[in-house]
Amino acid sequence: MKVIHLISGGDSGGAKTHVLSLLQHLNETITAQLVCFRDGPFADEARALHIPTIIMGGNNIPKLRRQLTDYIQHGGYQLIHCHGARANMVGALLRSSTGLPVVSTVHSDYKLDYLGRPLSRLTFGTINAWALRHLDYRIGVSDAMVDLLISRGFPPDRFYTIYNGLDFTPPPPQGDRLTYLRGLGADVNDDSVVIGIAARLNPVKDMSTLIRGFAAGYHQCPRLRLVIAGDGEERAKLEALAEELGVAQQVTFAGWISGGMDRFYSALDINALTSLSETFPYALTEGARFHLATVATAVGGIPDLIDTGVNGFLFQPGDWNTLGNHLAAMGKDDALRAALGEKLYAKASARFSIRNTVDTQLHIYQEILRRHSRPKKSRDGVVICGAYGRGNAGDDAILEAILQEMRSIDPDMPVTVLSKDPKSTRLTYRVRSVSRMAVPVWQQAMRHAKLYINGGGSLIQDVTSRRSLWFYLLNIRAAKRAGCQVQMYGCGIGPVTRENHRKLAANVLNRYVDIITLREPDSQAELLAMGVTVPNIVLTADPALTLPRASDDAIDSVMLRAGIPPRGRYLCFALRKWKGFEEKAPLFGRAAQYAYETYGLTPVFMSVEKHQDPGANQLAAQGLTIPHYFLDDAGGAGTIIGALSRMEAVVSMRLHALIFAAGQGIPLAGVVYDPKVSAFLRYIGQDLFVDLDALTDDVLRTMIDRAVARSAHPEMQAAAVQHLQDLEQNNVAAARQLLEL
Repeated sequence: MKVIHLISGGDSGGAKTHVLSLLQHLNETITAQLVCFRDGPFADEARALHIPTIIMGGNNIPKLRRQLTDYIQHGGYQLIHCHGARANMVGALLRSSTGLPVVSTVHSDYKLDYLGRPLSRLTFGTINAWALRHLDYRIGVSDAMVDLLISRGFPPDRFYTIYNGLDFTPPPPQGDRLTYLRGLGADVNDDSVVIGIAARLNPVKDMSTLIRGFAAGYHQCPRLRLVIAGDGEERAKLEALAEELGVAQQVTFAGWISGGMDRFYSALDINALTSLSETFPYALTEGARFHLATVATAVGGIPDLIDTGVNGFLFQPGDWNTLGNHLAAMGKDDALRAALGEKLYAKASARFSIRNTVDTQLHIYQEILRRHSRPKKSRDGVVICGAYGRGNAGDDAILEAILQEMRSIDPDMPVTVLSKDPKSTRLTYRVRSVSRMAVPVWQQAMRHAKLYINGGGSLIQDVTSRRSLWFYLLNIRAAKRAGCQVQMYGCGIGPVTRENHRKLAANVLNRYVDIITLREPDSQAELLAMGVTVPNIVLTADPALTLPRASDDAIDSVMLRAGIPPRGRYLCFALRKWKGFEEKAPLFGRAAQYAYETYGLTPVFMSVEKHQDPGANQLAAQGLTIPHYFLDDAGGAGTIIGALSRMEAVVSMRLHALIFAAGQGIPLAGVVYDPKVSAFLRYIGQDLFVDLDALTDDVLRTMIDRAVARSAHPEMQAAAVQHLQDLEQNNVAAARQLLEL
């Protein structure tokens, strides 16, 4: 593989480090040619690292374009990779003259690159914004950077993520730290706990928050000292602030550090970063390499490294009070600092090494070349429609699973999702998404797609809404008339209560659907009762059963944010408001009390639908005097599944809490408000369920007793769930058949 990299040649900071370390290691495997638009220190460093480097500059852009086109074509390069505003502009011009795919790595927020320089922002910033939109692909240096660009209207399916990688080879001993720190001017002794930051002193780094937070922490823990490595336009202002807050003696402005940063980080106890905006800063992984406890703002890709409360602490930009409390807590507790530093090192060295970065970049190149050579087809890809974008973790989990399975069929498949909140769907799943109300837009998508998926859940029902049923039937009809193959995917059917609706649904499904895959047998019986006999009907399982749980650190972090110790003994309640719930709500509170007193299980009230369920949970827990917790926002499917995996048993009205817990082998007790809940539980051989109307204290306590007893034998339920997971693959087989792949 031959890739040409374009860069201005005047870059510094994280972008320079990323490009040079990446190209140095890429050239061990492929040819990665660097073209700088000017000579200087950047090009000199590249040559010193044995990176193939040439200078091709000048302000005559048409001439530069011709020279580069000739160089690329004669050199046999396959891909153009740009870094920075000038390179992006040239890359956009090279697309048509070379016919090659062009990708740019976005190292920072282009709207903040020229902060404080209005003329540069108007000229270079505008050119860069134009160029970025005229490239084929973009790589964000963190998922957060990708999300930012997608939120600005960039195509969500033309992005990749890469993280700055570091060489975690253990550094050699760096010498006596007190001697070094005193040489920087710091007032330190053997008892000092030294906080450090290495950054430019400009507004984006928000050093005033750091100094205010340090002052607040210092007043709680006088052992603290702060050393700032860096310089910039805000230095005088920051020095005055330290004086004003009475910590001038404890804060050291060391200026730029010469001789490399290893000596600096080795002398610290705590690494800090207070930026208003970041991609994925090297400063944190460099600190992690030295096992430093870390506190940073929750911006950019930083939360991908730091699981708050697990391997460091996060706070919101500008919140100096919270920062001060974190600094004081770490300053007072040597064991806490050591534990946080070790956990951060373990994660950073495993996930954010330079080897991982290089491997990711090679994979991105391979995927771009594969996508670029994909044959053009008159019909290609999938349109997916379901109850998405409503904040319901169960419905969104279905979408996540379907997308995962479509990509297993064809990783380059174009996908369009109809969503109530298309912006959220684009950000979460990196797919094209359109509003359910944008009828001309989704009709156009159907005219180009090969397959239409009516996606999971109980969409064909008229209990919650007549209009919902009409909408999904209309979509099925429109998709078939637009020329799509039509599959109803791992779904439930009913209840459809009105006779005219049953006739309408049967007519539409018989005329316009090719294959229906069902998540349980009750739905099959309902279809036959309605008279649906024409489509191929296959019994499968809910797609959400295939989703994995998140990492232990991510689960710990979600629980800690809610104030829940991650390794306790818990009984989960996943409730929802429904007709008759208010009358029954006190039963759940009394059951929680019973489980706590009888088995030592602390109740956790979890919300699957984060907008509606908290109210039901609060109502059930009203008046509880025992310890209890609320998990109102457990994040996405992976962390919800992970949190449920920490429970000893689950009492749930929510179907997908039961599905998620079943997938983890957790004993279940279902409270049925809808036939779909009992249908699933019967399908997995589960007998612990009762209708909401019939729920009593005795019934609920008995179900809890039996569920707790079963927690000693998870293998019984695991076998049933494995069978369902195997059956679920029939959903994929049906889609593959319709796509003719």
